Amino acid sequence: MADTDTIVAIATAPGAGGVGIVRLSGPRAHAIGEAICGRRLQVRRVQYAQFRDAAGEVLDDGIVLCFRAPASFTGEDVVELQGHGSPVVLQALQARCVELGARLAGPGEFSQRAFLNGKLDLAQAEAIADLIAAADLYAARAARRSLEGVFSRQVERLMEQVLQLRVQVEAAIDFADEPLETLGGAALRQAVQDTRQTLARLCQEAERGRRLRDGLHAVLVGPPNAGKSSLLNALAGSERAIVTDIAGTTRDVLQETVRIGGVELTLVDTAGLRQAGDAIEAEGIRRARAELARADLALVVLDARDPDSGRAAVAADLAGVPQVLWLYNKVDLLPEPPVLPEGVLALSARTGAGVPALQAQLAALAGGRAGDGAFSARARHVAALQRAGEWLAQAQQELAVEALELAAEALGQAHAALGEIGGRVDADALLGHIFSSFCIGK
Repeated sequence: MADTDTIVAIATAPGAGGVGIVRLSGPRAHAIGEAICGRRLQVRRVQYAQFRDAAGEVLDDGIVLCFRAPASFTGEDVVELQGHGSPVVLQALQARCVELGARLAGPGEFSQRAFLNGKLDLAQAEAIADLIAAADLYAARAARRSLEGVFSRQVERLMEQVLQLRVQVEAAIDFADEPLETLGGAALRQAVQDTRQTLARLCQEAERGRRLRDGLHAVLVGPPNAGKSSLLNALAGSERAIVTDIAGTTRDVLQETVRIGGVELTLVDTAGLRQAGDAIEAEGIRRARAELARADLALVVLDARDPDSGRAAVAADLAGVPQVLWLYNKVDLLPEPPVLPEGVLALSARTGAGVPALQAQLAALAGGRAGDGAFSARARHVAALQRAGEWLAQAQQELAVEALELAAEALGQAHAALGEIGGRVDADALLGHIFSSFCIGK
């Protein structure tokens, strides 16, 4: 257990008529709690108490809970004073704890201590913040699964597999005079391939979890006057963007956040991509291309009356965008329904025709609602999984030419990349960055 002092924080946001909690963690938590309550505290028993200041005056009354290390959230002695939700009283209780030897906790310090004391791994600790910040029930359930270790256990199993692969390769190095095939080379290569496939599936699930947490950054692009702003308004359900028949009306980026299928989408309306007519439009087009560079998804809006020229106008700007969805807009202006290439949706942003189908497609692309096995994840988790996959691919290549030392090194790097997810690396700077984003008292 980490050698720490005692910290205190108001652990819940005070509200009128609500319950307020002052939480203590550390070696002096028990003594401070008894001094404030004026009675002996029983471990894991709900007790009524009056909370008194230094002069013995009653500040509040409520219940007190006491936990002894290591059987607590932080792995240290923990005391919770649960009283009425008055901000003034809660601040006075916190100040009294400081008088008795505690110090104010930093952001996320309770969760950080739980991690340092082995009560949580890093991914589970991050899930606490994700659970608090969840915007709907689907995201909350996914964060809860991560907190319960659904994601962490899968990473642990992968780490064990990679470790076993490295042990086999290291053992083969000791018999360098023997061909790898006589030492089970075929089975070893197949095991690496199987591990890569398992990792790829987990990476897909983690990316889905990242989208549940961070949302999907979708950029509306296309030639001028194709109906991008009208489509933004249709998806947002409000008149957020100015719509005219004049090409080039949109000069800047406009963002709107919507939720579709349990996933948050940041929709970005951009200037039409064409040869700019003036300096202002040129800046708008530059910003549109900058948005595309960081987009998860491009919604390419084309005028259904002339889609081919629209495709040609935007094709060069779509390189590097992870996902592209082609849309033929203004189908209400056609004399008959268009013949659609595979993967293209037809709609009318003005009348709403085809918009529900687009919403369903967006939900599918974003991962949809959190299912039974969905868990929350972060961009750093996905990046670590991707790096591990790259190292496994390199290990497979080295095994193909029997470069065993290089294969062992690649497997070691893959294991280290996976270890970053749960915090099994020496990364003080990483820990400080992660826990600084937590709220006080967590």
